[in-house]
Amino acid sequence: MKKTVFKALLPFAVSLPVLAALPEGHPAPDFSAQASLAGKAFAYSLKDTLRNGPVVVYFYPSAYTGGCNLQAHTFAVNHDKFAAAGASIVGVSLDSIQRLNDFSADPNYCASKFPVASDADGSIARSYDVSVREAAPGKQDTRGVEIGHGFAERTTFVVGPDGKIAASFGGLKPEENVAKALEAVKILAEHKP
Repeated sequence: MKKTVFKALLPFAVSLPVLAALPEGHPAPDFSAQASLAGKAFAYSLKDTLRNGPVVVYFYPSAYTGGCNLQAHTFAVNHDKFAAAGASIVGVSLDSIQRLNDFSADPNYCASKFPVASDADGSIARSYDVSVREAAPGKQDTRGVEIGHGFAERTTFVVGPDGKIAASFGGLKPEENVAKALEAVKILAEHKP
């Protein structure tokens, strides 16, 4: 079964660039973080969420920036497709929980469909070998508010219920990133024991 899933997911490893991130088959670093869903903060646990099926863990630079807005909106629009494949989604950025409370509830972005977790010090991103850049002084978001935090590279991991990375990819446009994540979770659902 595992060899079949690996073979089915192999094209992701061959065709998609992952800049500096943990590879397929590697144990996904467990994490707990303050997250927001529908504008309300709560304690998120990857380990607990994996009990319900695969998890798409996507790292993104910042809430309320062009590509990240589009990616969050695309995940929200496709949320039911991920759920139908038995997968859940969590976004992770270096945003503060206050920024994420707004972003998670915004109907134009997360639309209260999935949680976004605060990795304010970048430690979660670094544990996945995702590149983190320092804050750019004076950089503003799409609302005209200063961002004031570092940026994680846009990288997505599909973590199987076994806690291992089933697929990972980066270097894609936001909509392509979501489409590849959906393909990967559908493959996992097809090969579920």
